[in-house]
Amino acid sequence: MKKFTVLKGVMAMLPMINIDTDAIIPKQFLKTIKRTGLGRYLFNDLRFDADGKEIPSFVLNKPRYRSASILVTGANFGCGSSREHAPWALEDFGIRCVIAPSFADIFFNNCFKNGLLPIILPESDVARLTKVAVTSDADITIDLEAQRITGPDGIDISFSIDPFRKHCLLNGLDDISLTEQNIASIEEYEKKISNEQPWI
Repeated sequence: MKKFTVLKGVMAMLPMINIDTDAIIPKQFLKTIKRTGLGRYLFNDLRFDADGKEIPSFVLNKPRYRSASILVTGANFGCGSSREHAPWALEDFGIRCVIAPSFADIFFNNCFKNGLLPIILPESDVARLTKVAVTSDADITIDLEAQRITGPDGIDISFSIDPFRKHCLLNGLDDISLTEQNIASIEEYEKKISNEQPWI
């Protein structure tokens, strides 16, 4: 998993509440178990019309935001099904951080397992960031170690994060990587079981 330390980039705003996982990555694109290639379908029904043409008014189709790596959005982001393809699609598009007043629990957990940083902020701070995203061309900086968001117009916002999840993101540790940290103990246990119970 890619490490998350300091992210400096374009912030796009999607001021909608209750954006579910089917809006993030529609069900017809869930036929793969690969984490790559899903970015082209991110927010498919919002980004494209029935003929597959871009909808110019959608934020990620606007020139400034095509390279967005930070998304600021409304409450209850990622509700709906538990599909892990949702964070995969965001990450593959280039989004490394999503900021919202609240997230659906399963989506929130899946973000951390896939190298995305979901940040929960009060509505007032989300509104400040939304305004900056609309009015300023300056990049936003997210420093995970310092737990701060900084940017134009005096933006300097602190955020909270679980220490263990912070450690995992800073070091690029997913569930497999965490398990591999104990490989010596696992191999020792397997050897012991093999000697004591060879019929297993």
